[in-house]
Amino acid sequence: MINLSFQGKTVLVTGAASGLARATALLFAEHGADLSLLDVNEAGLAAVRQQIEAMGRRCFTQTVDVSGKAQCDQAVAATVAEFGRLDVLCNVAAIVRLEHAVDVTEAQWNRMLGINLSGPFFLCQAAIPHLLETHGNIVNVASIGGIKAQAFTVPYSTTKAGLIHMTRSLAMEYMHKPIRINAVAPGGMNTEMGHTNIPADLDMSLMQRFFNLRGASEPAEVAKLIVYVASDQSPSLHGACLTADTGTSIG
Repeated sequence: MINLSFQGKTVLVTGAASGLARATALLFAEHGADLSLLDVNEAGLAAVRQQIEAMGRRCFTQTVDVSGKAQCDQAVAATVAEFGRLDVLCNVAAIVRLEHAVDVTEAQWNRMLGINLSGPFFLCQAAIPHLLETHGNIVNVASIGGIKAQAFTVPYSTTKAGLIHMTRSLAMEYMHKPIRINAVAPGGMNTEMGHTNIPADLDMSLMQRFFNLRGASEPAEVAKLIVYVASDQSPSLHGACLTADTGTSIG
């Protein structure tokens, strides 16, 4: 039987008020972790915190926009001040838009870049010194949109491709240090973000090339992979990007 115990460990999860990040936070708590949760949705965070505390685990929430370095630095520092340690960083927070590339505004581009790529980098930057102390690890949530070309999500796909390469580059830089850095790339999921409305003027023949042939995944299913990657049961995983897309990226 695989032991995924996180007893005595602190896990920081971004975007934790809903969707995949919420499912991930709850699963870590089920396996004994104490949680530090970040999101801009204060009410959603409060609801998740209530669930985690009902399991007998400690939960610390921060209403944070992860797109800026100062906020990321402060969030990590506050987590370590609260728990005395940090063992796992899960960068899950993300936003997506479907639209023609020529219609993307500068503000939309910068917002996507800030939340999906800059934020994860700044959080990694702040967390790594603490993770080196605990021999911890990072799991960045990318997307098959960062692996397989996808029409009408150019900013999103670009940030996810960048996140995959950032993960690999960090893993190479810390090859000789006691830390693991990996990514998980989901496909379509049954989450609010996964059901983003498709504008009527988009070419559906192009969109269908990216649909999951076996259907969308449940967030709890992908959360299992994230928790496994972060666990002591996967010591050989370093610099990996594991897909969880029901086969969509293979053809």
